[in-house]
Amino acid sequence: MAFAGRWELESQEGYEEFCKLLSIPDDIIEKGRDYKMITEVTQDGDTFSWTQFYPKNAKVTNTFTINKECDMETIGGKKFKATVVVEGSKLSITFPNYHHTSEISGGKLIEISKAGSIILKRTSKKL
Repeated sequence: MAFAGRWELESQEGYEEFCKLLSIPDDIIEKGRDYKMITEVTQDGDTFSWTQFYPKNAKVTNTFTINKECDMETIGGKKFKATVVVEGSKLSITFPNYHHTSEISGGKLIEISKAGSIILKRTSKKL
């Protein structure tokens, strides 16, 4: 799995609908709409550190080991326990309100968050 590196958001589909479902305020949705989010991933064996940089210098870092329960945090600051697993070539995790997968496909980082029928798909290029 070649997740390690810095990734810049290229495109996103379903952004507004997904944010509204999570009750993110309209002004925050607007600020993030065209923001080129940076994701930085380091990997040491089965242990990952996954940092996402958001507008206004906000960032969230989650460190996890595959198949081991760990403490996680959402961008909204909500803390929860979860286990990241590998499903084929994807990293998969269930957040409190949605399910998230990440994979490398065609040299791109593809992240899909799904809550019911609402899907957010983010595609990032490696820097």
